[in-house]
Amino acid sequence: MKYFLHIAYNGSHFHGWQWQTNAVTVQGVIEEKLQCIFKEKINVFGCGRTDSGVHASQYVFHITIEDVFDFDLKFRLNKHLPNSIVVYEIFEVSEKKHARYHATSRTYDYFLHLYKDPVLGKHSSYYEIDNLDLEAMQKAGDLISKYNNFEAACKQPHLYHDTICKVSFAKLYVDESQKRMRFTITANRFLRGMIRILVGYLLDVGKGKISVAQFEDILANQTKMDNKRVAYPNGLYLSKITYDGITLQSQQDICSFLKIGLEG
Repeated sequence: MKYFLHIAYNGSHFHGWQWQTNAVTVQGVIEEKLQCIFKEKINVFGCGRTDSGVHASQYVFHITIEDVFDFDLKFRLNKHLPNSIVVYEIFEVSEKKHARYHATSRTYDYFLHLYKDPVLGKHSSYYEIDNLDLEAMQKAGDLISKYNNFEAACKQPHLYHDTICKVSFAKLYVDESQKRMRFTITANRFLRGMIRILVGYLLDVGKGKISVAQFEDILANQTKMDNKRVAYPNGLYLSKITYDGITLQSQQDICSFLKIGLEG
């Protein structure tokens, strides 16, 4: 039987989602705990990858269990997993369902703040920058959904068959009084480093290093930039994933609180 598991995790102390031989990853920890529970190797298939230090407030993976079990798997997993990983719900799905390939869209939120804060700094990226042109940054953010080739916003485009991503929504929300921002983007897929590179470009627009027109040229013509900046990882959250015929329970988590004051 195949099951979808809806989870969330704080990626601060993990080297990303995907299993690695010499590093602690979210997938590796989950597979280790599943093996403790079932006394056999259980392969975990995630809905996508997140980089080192990146979080997920909504993430889905699937597992296949050959034998029927008669215990509360959600309870046992939450008991075994560290506090940085939580299981919200587990449900049986068709054998044909795949957590990655059948996801119809993914939404990421990137949070940043412009003042030093000992608590907020754990959950949002701190940038000590004065006099950002916030209006220009928002105009640049609105351009992103007009384009679908993001080769110029990919760390390693040569690894992909193509760099086409269907972006259905992209917007920068600003709370000027609180000196906080939230960049939200939804697409059918994302490339490695894509969101953090886009945020880096938006910050360059805000600092006047590139104009809105130059940013659009990057998107329209895949213009190569010599000093392509990648935003810090700790402000990035995979915040929503959708599937046809499946509704995931909404949860109140740190991402929900970070959105306060930065709603549409």
